[in-house]
Amino acid sequence: MKHYRTCNICEALCGLVIEHDGEKVLKIRGNEHDPLSRGHICPKAYGLKDIHEDPDRLRRPVRRVDGEWVETTWEEAWDAIAERVVSIQERHGPNSIGIYSGNPTAHSYSAILAAMPFYLSIGTHNRFSATSCDQLPHMFAALELFGGQVVFPVPDIDRTDMMVIIGGNPAVSNGSIMTAPGVNERLQKIRKRGGRVVVIDPRRTETARLADEHLFITPGTDAALLLAIIDVLFCEDLIDEGPWRDYVDGLPMLAATARRFPAARVAEATGIDAETIHRLAREIATADSAIVYGRLGTSTQEFGGLAAWLLYAINIITGNFDRPGGIMFGRPAVDLAAVAGLLGQKGHFGRRHSRVNGRPEFNDEFPASEIATEIDTPGEGRIRMMFTIAGNPVLSTPDGKRLAAALDGLESMVSFDMYVTATSSHAEWILPPPSPLERDHYGLVFHALGVRNTAKYSQPLFAAEPDSKEDWQNLLGIAAAINRRRRTLKGRVSAAALDRLSSLGAARLLDLALRCGPYGSFRRGHENDLSLSTLISAPHGIDFGPLESRAADAIQTKDGRIDVAPDVYQGDIPRLEKSLARDTGPHLKLIGRRTLRSNNTWLHNSRRLTKGKPGCTLLMNPKDARSRSIKNNDLVRVSSRTGSVDVTVTLTRDIMPGVVSMPHGWGHADKGAKLAVANTTGGASINDLTDASFHDSLTGTSALSGVPVNVHTVRA
Repeated sequence: MKHYRTCNICEALCGLVIEHDGEKVLKIRGNEHDPLSRGHICPKAYGLKDIHEDPDRLRRPVRRVDGEWVETTWEEAWDAIAERVVSIQERHGPNSIGIYSGNPTAHSYSAILAAMPFYLSIGTHNRFSATSCDQLPHMFAALELFGGQVVFPVPDIDRTDMMVIIGGNPAVSNGSIMTAPGVNERLQKIRKRGGRVVVIDPRRTETARLADEHLFITPGTDAALLLAIIDVLFCEDLIDEGPWRDYVDGLPMLAATARRFPAARVAEATGIDAETIHRLAREIATADSAIVYGRLGTSTQEFGGLAAWLLYAINIITGNFDRPGGIMFGRPAVDLAAVAGLLGQKGHFGRRHSRVNGRPEFNDEFPASEIATEIDTPGEGRIRMMFTIAGNPVLSTPDGKRLAAALDGLESMVSFDMYVTATSSHAEWILPPPSPLERDHYGLVFHALGVRNTAKYSQPLFAAEPDSKEDWQNLLGIAAAINRRRRTLKGRVSAAALDRLSSLGAARLLDLALRCGPYGSFRRGHENDLSLSTLISAPHGIDFGPLESRAADAIQTKDGRIDVAPDVYQGDIPRLEKSLARDTGPHLKLIGRRTLRSNNTWLHNSRRLTKGKPGCTLLMNPKDARSRSIKNNDLVRVSSRTGSVDVTVTLTRDIMPGVVSMPHGWGHADKGAKLAVANTTGGASINDLTDASFHDSLTGTSALSGVPVNVHTVRA
């Protein structure tokens, strides 16, 4: 038998054909009929089978009793958790509860829809998520320039003539804030049609090996490079005269700001000579169409906020905004921006600041790097109980050892997780969802970021085990139990509303969202007449065509215009200027990396995806190794201000001198996880080295790239 579904392990939304006998998965291959992925598949797809069959995966809710995990019922867990929440808040105030949401939440349309009622029922200001260790600068820029935190223009990679990739590795990630399965083939097609691909990165990545040109860049200097490119564009009169000028403001301010960063001034700091900067700017401006795209390495650095803004600015002023081959707004079947607005998530910044360090919130979330501080610092508003929803912050946020110690000091903790992980091992309750193959799926977020307008719904392959609960059911169940115990419902969701949401179910809400969308059956006269039943009857998905020029209806600023040089960024420019002359001394700069067979912290319990060469090694340039008497495969100690780890070194000229690289998400055995395979694969957590105090002070994003470290040999 065959089952068609979308892989939901990463952002790519690859279409799969799963052959099965009704009980077991026999084979997984790419679906050549999927309109977005066109048969592409990567090794991670088999992770769906491995997770489903994993004996370490939790099937029932568990509670820690005298150090042991004991199964309980869902209703008992909801009631006990609610009682704990109400008791703690009555004694310590509403902000004594903390909530952290991880990246997998974005892959669950049902959890997204249920999250807001849950947040309102808890009523705390202490909310955090993986956003501040990931894409926050891009969301910040989308809010400032386009009027909404999820109003993202997407690279039209399939029609461009030039693509410049800075701080991203889409050949491994299949895109990010750019849902583009099979990026390798898409990049190769740019070159085949006579275009160019340029990669700018401190490492010669898998993507760089596919490019026409790779340029090393010093970590943390992306914003300086982008300003220098903009300066060349203005000085050489290479600003496009296209229709975008009719609705863009701030050009004089942008030109004046860039003038402070001429190519000659930033060359030494960035590691890219002035002549190359000038040439690159001219190539972008004179290409028939071009895209300047940046991702995680651009976001998670000391000047990530400035860099994300400048990426958009370059695309706009070169005339590569809202036109084929440039960056364009998608037209998803479910209007993500409209859903965000209905949920009160259009976005805002700086309405409140964190209790201890005064870090600004973004869309009601404080930076995740503040969690440990907010737990272990005494005073009113101190966090006494934590919820972690589909996240593993001990391995994925800065200074993980400190956070682990802080979690042990809580009165209580609840984790929504399939496993006992480095984070959930500290919890009092763990509430596991069914396996991915036992749940339905619709890529609510990632269809909106697709390089082509498509829609696809996947029904469950296998029936979930009796009495299992999905995350959205747990969120609403706990919220209802809390409200039954509240003395007042002020500012919270009523019991009747929660009952109504539960009875409707997530699939019914998705159906309504589809019907109200641009292709939906509630749109009179539209030929597609889209609904959930329509998608169910189209198991390969539906293709609505390439990206279209639609900035006029996508932009959500109050006046419908784009300020290409918002005031909020100008105040951060002096900080960037000072950094150009900064001497980092003998330190190396640590950057992260991702690998094709891994995804954040949660595929390391798959034996097939972790076999072979060690996945967690430190990449170092031979020049840096010689000066430290380090040889290939030595065990080395990497030390930062916050801690140290021991890891095997791999010498390679693919890493820039002065820079070292470790992958993200390893180190399970040291953190108390109950994962039979992951606990034996070795490796160390890069976030035992990252520093909660090292951040982008503009947006609050953790600076995970460019962390100063020392390296020396432990054992040959």
